[in-house]
Amino acid sequence: MASVVLSKAEKLYIVHGVQEDLRVDGRGCEDYRCVEVETDVVSNTSGSARVKLGHTDILVGVKAEMGMPKLEKPDEGYLEFFVDCSANATPEFEGRGGEELGSEIASTLYSVFSSESTVDLKSLCINPREHCWVLYVDVLLLECGGNLFDAISIAVKAALFNTRIPKVRVLEDEEGSKEIELSDDPYDCIRLNVDNVPCIVTLSKIGYRHVVDATLQEEACCLASLLISVTSNGAFTSMKKVGKGSLDPESIFEMMETGKRVGKSLHIALQKVLDEEESLGTSRQKVGFLG
Repeated sequence: MASVVLSKAEKLYIVHGVQEDLRVDGRGCEDYRCVEVETDVVSNTSGSARVKLGHTDILVGVKAEMGMPKLEKPDEGYLEFFVDCSANATPEFEGRGGEELGSEIASTLYSVFSSESTVDLKSLCINPREHCWVLYVDVLLLECGGNLFDAISIAVKAALFNTRIPKVRVLEDEEGSKEIELSDDPYDCIRLNVDNVPCIVTLSKIGYRHVVDATLQEEACCLASLLISVTSNGAFTSMKKVGKGSLDPESIFEMMETGKRVGKSLHIALQKVLDEEESLGTSRQKVGFLG
């Protein structure tokens, strides 16, 4: 993961500020930086979104392709996650540097979406045991400026909200062989219900307090963080500790409470932006991927 080297004095300055609930950029401990969200930015996908959080820039594309249901879940579709760490995001990703982080992020996303209630996978089934929709979720890290996991989870939820899957009809002839017919109408499509899709809230322990949405400089002062995936109604779907330091039980409880509170607010703000953008329809001005 991208990192910065700070002097002892710089670290002390950041840590002391956090203890007073005043961070270097003027935010309080529970404040996020400005989040920019734009959907429908990549034309050849079923859904896409770009999220900028401070200097962190994430692009997510979702492609719906027909596949065969998994043996253990014959009446469901499924999601596949792929993460690409662009070498332009940080020099540390050159060569094979980004592969390890990419695998870690993909693993975290699988864990976050492991709860059955997250996405209605049964709605992705076309024909039990034979055909289903597979959603390939491609995550591209364009720039790393701290708090990667939160930004990625916001972008994934926005891209899934934007996803449109063609409606299909299963036609059966007299001999029992089945044929699948896709609708030609682009407006005749299935939309995913993203109400239960969680967002990740990363809580970074700095000194004896914790902050959300840490910058790269704050991450350099943090020995341990807690990644909590929380739904819009405050339910946790996964929790993971990262970093070399330890967290005492009392800190973990406080961080979970903060994560639940902040996560609910994050979902409300994100859904408002997504609804506003959608209400503009074709009239909205697109910034686009290259904007």
